[in-house]
Amino acid sequence: MITGEGKAFCAGGDVAMFESSPDTSETLRQLTKLLNFTITGIRRISKPVIAMINGTVAGVGVSIAAACDLRICASSAKFRQAYTSIGLVPDGAWTLLVPLLIGFNKASELVYMDPVFDAKEALEMGLVNKVVDDSELEKTTRDIALKIAQGPTLSYSIVKENFNNALLALLERQLELERRGLIWIGKTSDAKEGISSFIGKRKPSFKGQ
Repeated sequence: MITGEGKAFCAGGDVAMFESSPDTSETLRQLTKLLNFTITGIRRISKPVIAMINGTVAGVGVSIAAACDLRICASSAKFRQAYTSIGLVPDGAWTLLVPLLIGFNKASELVYMDPVFDAKEALEMGLVNKVVDDSELEKTTRDIALKIAQGPTLSYSIVKENFNNALLALLERQLELERRGLIWIGKTSDAKEGISSFIGKRKPSFKGQ
């Protein structure tokens, strides 16, 4: 089980750190090394991984949740793609995993419109498996984990391996392509403007540069 500490499952990258970095592109290069290791680790482990989504899910939090095998969500949780609104691009295999879960059409809407959506909408679009009251989240998730742990675990292991046989080559390629794109976009004026406007709590003025 993977969950967040506090009120958020994962609120995404530290935008303030990006702004203060002398080289945003290099900072993104280093961060994605660890992120890509985390995403492939979730997939490569032979056991099913459950995301217990306890609160806000934004940016890379969506990628981490999508990499898991199951996603159990608190009813109060809110979701947002977030990257493009600050002039960056998704990473953590977002552009592979999210379309596989919700379809290319809906994934495109999240990228280009960047709406904030709730747990019910996440369930309806197929991003999460189950939504429960906040007070029931931990018990429900643990009950599901226990049921899996008491099941035919060797079968589950082979099933996950078979899923990965179809997915991993695409996953590793997509992680690298996203990483290259994020490193490149980190050098642009739009990225600097997006990050600065987010910190300054103002509307960004993008120039396509």
